[in-house]
Amino acid sequence: MHSVTSRVMTFNQGRIPELLNMKYAAMRENPFRFFRGTCHLFYEDLPARSPLLKSPLTWVCGDLHLENFGSYKADNHIPYFDINDFDESVLAPCLVDPTRLLCSVLLASDVLGINKKGAKQLFDTFLDAYANTLASGYIRSLEKQAATGTIKLFLDTVRNRKHKPFIMKRMEMRDGKPRLLIDKIKTLKAPKESRTAIREQVQAWLSQHPQTKGYVIMDLAYRIAGTGSLGGTRYVLLVTHPDAPGDYFLLDLKLALPSCILDYHSFAQPEWSDDASRVTEVQKRFQAASPALLHQVEVDGKHYILKVLQPSADKINFQSFNGKTRKLEEILSSMGQICAWDCLRSGGRQGSAIADELIDFAVQASKWKDTVFEYASSYALQVTKDFKAYATDYDTGKVKA
Repeated sequence: MHSVTSRVMTFNQGRIPELLNMKYAAMRENPFRFFRGTCHLFYEDLPARSPLLKSPLTWVCGDLHLENFGSYKADNHIPYFDINDFDESVLAPCLVDPTRLLCSVLLASDVLGINKKGAKQLFDTFLDAYANTLASGYIRSLEKQAATGTIKLFLDTVRNRKHKPFIMKRMEMRDGKPRLLIDKIKTLKAPKESRTAIREQVQAWLSQHPQTKGYVIMDLAYRIAGTGSLGGTRYVLLVTHPDAPGDYFLLDLKLALPSCILDYHSFAQPEWSDDASRVTEVQKRFQAASPALLHQVEVDGKHYILKVLQPSADKINFQSFNGKTRKLEEILSSMGQICAWDCLRSGGRQGSAIADELIDFAVQASKWKDTVFEYASSYALQVTKDFKAYATDYDTGKVKA
């Protein structure tokens, strides 16, 4: 077995076997999917003396890549386009997020239909937007009213989606009772003891909170979603409300785990009561408005993140932009702005850089842009090499939960 495969399997020990095997299979698809599933390798391989780590400390997503942007409906019922995954979020040097994102662009070059020259164009577009937005010091958000072009069309689609057809694809009536559809694509049956514990304790939590009082859990199952977190404990809950008979809603309940970043790097952190509090709080600091029902919930001494389920379709399908460099530049420019707005919005909190420090840093972008480009480019080559080794081990049956 190659050493990279051993590192992957060691990191993923203890996850739910059937779901973990799905993760291992997904990581075999291509270098980009492998990269999505191995955030821990990125930070383990990042040298402690890297100049990237000399950038100002800010709140970071930690696992930024092309697929970790998307839309969500906030608690004000408005759809926003923003970063949407905060499992690895910590206080860290601000350049780790742009570097990881740009590395993902190179690894997705086949999907995007771009060559090395096209990738460099996207790099420049993203970093210019990121630096210029930071340098301005002003904060905005990307909702329907502010979005343009491709992202505006995307948010229009999300906004106009009908709730009932979406729900009907995910549930069925069995013996006259509403049940989740178990298809082993989006859902997997959870053990009876887990279903009982989750149902009882989450139901008690829902009953105690004004926003969720009256909601009744009808069914629950393991949720299959993402790549990096796949294999971890995550549920989808089918709920209804007595005031809306016949109407059903889906909730996402995800076990919060420690950020892998701090396994390899020492950045001073505030003390959190638990990891779910860390994830939900950083998400609230980043986003202009929080997803509906975003809360942390304790079940059997473990801490979970609860929110209204966001459909996986609410992410841009980059395959549809194959070779369309202008549209890709438009999207990467928006992503650069979003990264900068989120840095500024969460700035000055518990040790993160204030706006003036971020503005000064951005004005000196000519000193660090090449460093980001060079590291992202070299690490993309490393990921491609690691993927080939992993693929060999997977194909010979060595990678199993």
